[in-house]
Amino acid sequence: MTISQEHERKHGHEAHAYWVTETGDGELRQEALPARQEGEALVRTLYSGVSRGTERVVHEGRVPERVADLMQAPHQEGDFPGPVKYGYLNVGVVEEGPDEWLGKTVFSLHPHQDFYVIPTSQLTAIPEDVPARRAVLTGIVEVAINALWEAGPRLGDRVAVVGGGLVGGVLATLLQKYPLSRLQLVDADPEKRKLAETINVEFAEPEVAKSDNDIVFHCSASDDGLKLSLQLAGDDSDVIELSWFADKEVTLPLGEDFHARRLNIRSSQVGAVALPRRHRRTNAQRLEQAARELKDPLFDTFLTSECQFRNLPTTLVKLFERPGGFCHVVAYPTPED
Repeated sequence: MTISQEHERKHGHEAHAYWVTETGDGELRQEALPARQEGEALVRTLYSGVSRGTERVVHEGRVPERVADLMQAPHQEGDFPGPVKYGYLNVGVVEEGPDEWLGKTVFSLHPHQDFYVIPTSQLTAIPEDVPARRAVLTGIVEVAINALWEAGPRLGDRVAVVGGGLVGGVLATLLQKYPLSRLQLVDADPEKRKLAETINVEFAEPEVAKSDNDIVFHCSASDDGLKLSLQLAGDDSDVIELSWFADKEVTLPLGEDFHARRLNIRSSQVGAVALPRRHRRTNAQRLEQAARELKDPLFDTFLTSECQFRNLPTTLVKLFERPGGFCHVVAYPTPED
């Protein structure tokens, strides 16, 4: 008897999923799984990941109404501000489906849920030499790759990454592989120096960060960070904006560096492939590239806390109350459990 058959015998095609309620709390809800159709797979989740910044915005009901439809996760259920089933970093194993997918470890942009049915076209196979736990970062690496495709770093470029959180740190890890003449990770928190040393990137606090950069990637989701990014950019260069400010209004001194030095602020939003690659790469190919990059064990640096799925509602309350850390990992029960 397969794991899924045992699950069906015990639970009758039922699953448990994490939902954000109208009040911003969270709860596990039981729900029935649809019957699997041709070209679909039944996936048992091994791990999911919590991207603190985005999921905190969802929990606090801060998704702007104007873009609520655009900011939905691929397999989200419910509408903002809630109740809503939200999340997009899921790694599992295929229990039922086409022969070529059976037993494979896969990544999907699915919310926190122990079992789910999904078209195989929306699964990314994880390479055998990438641990399942690390693979929850596939969606974050995808964000960084999209920004790199947007900016197109060149040989000998001077580059700054402003904001040493999860996205900024992962981006700097990828940039470290480029033949740049200079790369700095810039953050107001001196504790981020430890991260920079771990990933072998030069660290700088804002007051000593070097200017005249060819590209500045902004990842801090703060007014001060974006203002600093404009100051660090060289004449006629680009600031690539990766932050999601949600409903937060941003104040910038556009009469200073931005206007006088003819700078550009360009959005890098992962919902679409960056324009320079949009006609030659698909979203699926971008995810496949992200999964391959995770062969580097250095990315384990960004997995900084863990809880069991059953404890996710209470854990997230505490997680959002205290700053620090990168990706929070959610571990799911094994068949033996």
